Amino acid sequence: MDFALSDKVKHLQRRLQGFMDEYIYPNERRYDDEIERNRWSPPSVIEELKPKARAASLWNLFLPDDAHGQGLTNLEYAPLAEIMGRSFIAPEVFNCSAPDTGNMEVLARYGTAEQKERWLRPLLAGEIRSCFAMTEPAVASSDATNIEASIVRQGDEYVINGRKWWSSGAGDPRCKVAIFMGKTDRTAARHQQQSMVLVPMPAAGLKIERMLTVFGYDHAPLGHGEITFENVRVPVSNMLLGEGRGFEIAQGRLGPGRIHHCMRCIGVAERALETMCKRVQARVAFGKPLAEQGTIRADIARSRMEIEQARLLTLNAAYMMDTAGNKAARAEIAMIKVVAPNVVLRVLDRAIQAHGGAGVSQDTFLAGAWANVRTLRLADGPDEVHTESIAKMELRKWSGPRAGR
Repeated sequence: MDFALSDKVKHLQRRLQGFMDEYIYPNERRYDDEIERNRWSPPSVIEELKPKARAASLWNLFLPDDAHGQGLTNLEYAPLAEIMGRSFIAPEVFNCSAPDTGNMEVLARYGTAEQKERWLRPLLAGEIRSCFAMTEPAVASSDATNIEASIVRQGDEYVINGRKWWSSGAGDPRCKVAIFMGKTDRTAARHQQQSMVLVPMPAAGLKIERMLTVFGYDHAPLGHGEITFENVRVPVSNMLLGEGRGFEIAQGRLGPGRIHHCMRCIGVAERALETMCKRVQARVAFGKPLAEQGTIRADIARSRMEIEQARLLTLNAAYMMDTAGNKAARAEIAMIKVVAPNVVLRVLDRAIQAHGGAGVSQDTFLAGAWANVRTLRLADGPDEVHTESIAKMELRKWSGPRAGR
């Protein structure tokens, strides 16, 4: 395995770092101020920076398609996602933010020409946003076969009913389409009952009941919506791929999405460690800088070791996805999905501790980052689901003729 960066990636990395230094970090405070003044309106600073990113050809970097992105592999995208992950506002500026990235991948891979023209084109241009309506409050949605929402065909339309939550992006007024997952045939095989359909927003019968908070953060203007769909009607042409293909689409969508989260997580950990090192060298307690305290130095060392391990596991998963395919890389994807958020949470916790009261306040990025990363132990499948999958695959290796060797 060769994880060395190509000249192309090194060039993009330098340009991306330069853009972050010139435009992203200096505007983080402005972003927060604009949100405080008008929570559910898109901050103007983001819309100002998007054209700059696009003009710099730092746009849609996540897409492996040369026609729309930079034609990067997962392995090539990883160090760039890490840089973007250092700032909460960066991914959207480069049109590389969830859930739009996953939804764009779904449309690019499974959408019809009509669907791509209506929804993918404006998403690729950063003109609209989207949400993914899969998780339901009444069932354990980590097992997608539990989904209870219904999609029933009536003539040339589908009638949609159900309640969804954690539909990230639903609060943004720019959100114009939801990818909805529901059951079209409850008598079919277990993994062929589900389908995905495109639902325009707003739509008659679609109601955003409330915005959910994450440890008290509402993540405006993106938001995480709890949405009811009551007899929402869409044309049959809005079906993705075909009836009964929803689980298949979900598996295809979640693989890249999971690893993108992990890539960005490494950037969060790097920034947390950097912030911690600066803090402990400047802060004096009991007559000497905190950096001279043995426990602090041990925390710094452990953080560096764990970050390097998590990065290598992320790169390995990306390499496997590129060379063997998402299905063959499912163990590596599951492993990094468990490891990365847990590592980053430990690094963030140490950085928060080193900052004392400032660490849990709004004066650093640490508290908000901790809340975001903590959700990743649940999003796209909780730790327990992934560890169970890893264990099954490991046990399978030693359950046949080789078991006695």
